[in-house]
Amino acid sequence: MGDMRINRANAEIGEVTLAQAYRLLNHGPTVIVSSYHNGKQNLMAAAWVTPLDFAPPKITIVIDKNTYTRELIEASGAFAINVPCVAQLDTVRKVGTSSGRNLNDTDKYRLYGLQTFLAKTIDAPLLKGCVAWLECRVIPEPHCQDTHDLFVAEVVAAYADERVFSKNENGQFGWHFEGYPGLRTIHHVASGTFFVTGEPVSATL
Repeated sequence: MGDMRINRANAEIGEVTLAQAYRLLNHGPTVIVSSYHNGKQNLMAAAWVTPLDFAPPKITIVIDKNTYTRELIEASGAFAINVPCVAQLDTVRKVGTSSGRNLNDTDKYRLYGLQTFLAKTIDAPLLKGCVAWLECRVIPEPHCQDTHDLFVAEVVAAYADERVFSKNENGQFGWHFEGYPGLRTIHHVASGTFFVTGEPVSATL
């Protein structure tokens, strides 16, 4: 973790160094993607997101060309990855099964009573209640985007809830959900069914 603190009303949120940012997604959680452009904002659930590189840190994510989120991302060139937890399961389902394109005089944040806080380097808002956040800038790859709906992005800032992501006794950063069942990350299977991150196991060499 870095020395910076954000959202000071919740002192457990700390900055994650970019060298460690890949660990926030390495276990394959379902995420919520937030986007913003020209006064319009939206968020959607996504399951196909993965780390790609370390330095600079990069991720890949599949975003269907028919989504409103993609429209805003292509216009702004940036988005945020919010890593939700068990306590937000209903929110994930709601934002993942509705479209923000046709909401008149409102958006999903106001419709579902979702609270946000400001990002450090991009305009897309960060969703409160999550356990990790990554601010991302798109690296243009027109062929991948148009042919495969695949976006490549550089992670330019990252944060996590230190109650469940911090340095362990071996000096390695990682997830540790013991004692916080409601903060465990979720993994979409199909049709609104999710697995929950379980107990860690270690191989014996």
